[in-house]
Amino acid sequence: MSSAWNQSVVILGTGSFAPERVMTNDDLAQLVETSDEWIRPRTGIRERRIAGENETTSDMATEAARKALENAGVAPEEIDLIVVGTCTPDMAFPNVATIVQARLGAKPGPAMDLEAACAGYPYVLDVADALMRRHGHRKALVIGADKMSSILNWNDRTTCVLFGDGAGAVVLGLEEEPGHGLIETKLGADGRDGPILCVPMMPKQAPTWPESLAFAPDTIYMNGREVFKQAVRVMGQSSQELLERNNVTSEEVKLFVPHQANTRIIEAMADRMGVSMDRFIINLDRYGNTSSASIPLALDEANRAGRLQKGDYLLMVAFGGGLTWGATLAKWF
Repeated sequence: MSSAWNQSVVILGTGSFAPERVMTNDDLAQLVETSDEWIRPRTGIRERRIAGENETTSDMATEAARKALENAGVAPEEIDLIVVGTCTPDMAFPNVATIVQARLGAKPGPAMDLEAACAGYPYVLDVADALMRRHGHRKALVIGADKMSSILNWNDRTTCVLFGDGAGAVVLGLEEEPGHGLIETKLGADGRDGPILCVPMMPKQAPTWPESLAFAPDTIYMNGREVFKQAVRVMGQSSQELLERNNVTSEEVKLFVPHQANTRIIEAMADRMGVSMDRFIINLDRYGNTSSASIPLALDEANRAGRLQKGDYLLMVAFGGGLTWGATLAKWF
């Protein structure tokens, strides 16, 4: 049994995928009582991508993975670990990771899904990091992918305007050079607040479901005001604690990659940390909230725009249903 705790797990490449169909705020106004004037000031979202009826989470995950492999210059046969964050798998089993593994032609090895809702990406990064260091996996695919349109109540204007579909991926490599790559991830959860953001299957699982909204099983319910407050608190707090633990100041972080849920949440977090918004990447105006895909999708955009250079600190942070949250500090390799 090998161990590689003294080596570094680094990001070798990034990739992302979004469906072709663009749904604007004006398009949504044809489906539900809303408007661009209502949506954009409250969320920052002007459009999102919606997957086709036969377009699955694994389809999107596979395409994002292919682009990440190309960006990293890594062949599928070199991948010996795949971890996928998703709350919208194609089916109960097999998991999305094994479907991606087969489609890519990756070598047999561990392949698993992990569900932490919108906070899924810090969770899967940490799991992959630990497995690589513990078992010596040389190359890994870490993917966030969600088809949120499949769990939306299109009659609920408070939630259906927020989400979109997409996938993002990174290729991780185990390298000899220490002090780079994934430095530390801080994860958390508080199940007591789970009911404020959930996908109930029956009315009794959603005791605060509004009487004005017909119950729609297997769709998202959210207490937006409470989620906002919790998101700002836990994203800011976990980020600050992570930086302090590693003796890194917020001024040293070149780029913040937050979960893309709401512009106001990101602005409140930046204000709480005393960081200017120009060091945050924001693309939710074009994609909406893509759940576990939001961080890797934004990271791929930042990478391809040349916003990161070797040695730069970046901090990725997210929150999601559960309530779950996580922050990852890394040094670009």
